[in-house]
Amino acid sequence: QVQLVESGGGLVQPGGSLRLSCAASGPIFSIDAMGWYRQAPGKQRELVAAFTSGGSTNYADSVKGRFTISRDNAKNTVYLQMNSLKPEDTAVYYCNAEIVTIYNSRLVGYWGQGTQVTVSS
Repeated sequence: QVQLVESGGGLVQPGGSLRLSCAASGPIFSIDAMGWYRQAPGKQRELVAAFTSGGSTNYADSVKGRFTISRDNAKNTVYLQMNSLKPEDTAVYYCNAEIVTIYNSRLVGYWGQGTQVTVSS
């Protein structure tokens, strides 16, 4: 069973920083796109930052210049460094990955359980 496990969320003051991690495990053959989404109360889930299948990065306009996504392919892990956090960044952050397992050649999307990020003084 493929699992995505996120960590690193928490409570931080405005202007502070957090680093999220997401590790994929299980019968993985390859990982294609991988990234972070977030969902605030009463709002739809939205893209924060992600690596595309071609290896380039996409960022939401609201986080450009403040957040940085990085990836360790050897560890099947993606990170999100979040700096200059604002109250409007408060949300549950979800990891997403498109994975091919060792059992077949289908590309399937997986989600982590989410980690809460709260920015408040």
